Amino acid sequence: MEWKVMAIRGATTAAANTALAIQEAVTELLDALESRNQLEPKSIVSATFSVTRDLDAIFPAAIARQRPGWDSVPLLDVQQMYVPTDLPRCIRFLIHVNLPPHTHVHHPYLKEAKNLRPDLSFAPASSNRT
Repeated sequence: MEWKVMAIRGATTAAANTALAIQEAVTELLDALESRNQLEPKSIVSATFSVTRDLDAIFPAAIARQRPGWDSVPLLDVQQMYVPTDLPRCIRFLIHVNLPPHTHVHHPYLKEAKNLRPDLSFAPASSNRT
């Protein structure tokens, strides 16, 4: 079977700039990524996390690295470009994965981040891997 590198986007918001609030947000976001896409960490090529400048209590990648199977995934944290009208306390990711061609992916946008991409926020999860 041939595989294709695909990108999955997602975002959420943290309730506060605390390690616990960021950990809860990142965990919920990655749980949604894995469950809605039936994704196994061994399929992940790399992950980049960005946070708005009002989040600096902990690195999202440090949280991801603690998940089963994520310890060998190349991870990177960056600060999102500052725009005054940006959504506060926002955590975004861009994850590259190896999947069979024609796989439909679900891009999880949670909490206040649903407003960033309403066209993707309510897309149903797909289990089709044709």
